[in-house]
Amino acid sequence: MDSHATNQLALHEIAFLRGGRRAAVTVAVLALRVRGAVGPGRGGTMRTTGPAHGPGADLPALPHLTKTVHAALYRPAGLRQLLDREPVALALVDLRYELTIAGLLRLFPPGRTRAGRRALRDLRDRHPLPTTGKGLSSDDRLLAVALYGDRALTRLMPRFAQEAGLLGRGGTTERELRQSWGGGGSGGFSCASP
Repeated sequence: MDSHATNQLALHEIAFLRGGRRAAVTVAVLALRVRGAVGPGRGGTMRTTGPAHGPGADLPALPHLTKTVHAALYRPAGLRQLLDREPVALALVDLRYELTIAGLLRLFPPGRTRAGRRALRDLRDRHPLPTTGKGLSSDDRLLAVALYGDRALTRLMPRFAQEAGLLGRGGTTERELRQSWGGGGSGGFSCASP
């Protein structure tokens, strides 16, 4: 795990805790977008547009999931295709495991633990949903999307979200189907509402 305390969760961890696989990958894609490494492709897809490390050497290191998403976009893909690419699917299994070991998720029934619900509630209390993107840093925008999903995405990054297929059919981060917890690309994750 990129952090050990619940108040120090990484953005993709917060997103996974809130909305599962799609939410975590969406935040990873947006983190790459901010660095200039990913852009919209044709027909609601995403594609790489540059190196993952971005133009500035002073940028923080990327989490494993974000690096994996960048590498998996060697060919343009929509969000569903990206989730099904084996390296991304495996990175998401690892992320789920790390959050479970940290006591934030449980295996049976699948969902957040009391500590996971409390962590999200505390983060939302400290960081309410912004009404506009004016004056927000890139990290603030990513945190809002991690915490609030589509509501923040449509307010703060609507054009890219629409062009890259992150919204609409197959792209929402708001719900996940309950499916197998096993490895592979078709496993889903669902969290109960906090």
